[in-house]
Amino acid sequence: MPETIRFEGLSLPVSDVARSVAFYQQLGFQIEQSSPVFALLRLGEGSLGLLRAKLSDETQQIRGRIHVELSTENLDSLYEELKSSGLTFSEPPHDEPWERAMSTSDPDGYHVEIAQGRRGQNAPETQPNH
Repeated sequence: MPETIRFEGLSLPVSDVARSVAFYQQLGFQIEQSSPVFALLRLGEGSLGLLRAKLSDETQQIRGRIHVELSTENLDSLYEELKSSGLTFSEPPHDEPWERAMSTSDPDGYHVEIAQGRRGQNAPETQPNH
């Protein structure tokens, strides 16, 4: 039997580690390690590394296509809580055929999406047509 492999997380290049740490802390991430050039954050079982790098304007569009995907059991309440703390959203809670979600961007333009319920198991209930 092959050994089990776990997905631990990922790392993102960021222009300012402290600024990115502050953003992700608003979303509930906890600091495990931090320095001016690298931080390791944890949310539940997953980790997010933030590695200081010189980011160019040319990579802005690419960063916007990278999604940090999170989930919660009560999306609308979380939206109100985060909005009242000053976080701005590019998309408020809305239904897609595959899930209910909202999104924002981190300080370097990475797309941060928060979905209602476990990803892949959270399609909104459809209303019957009358």
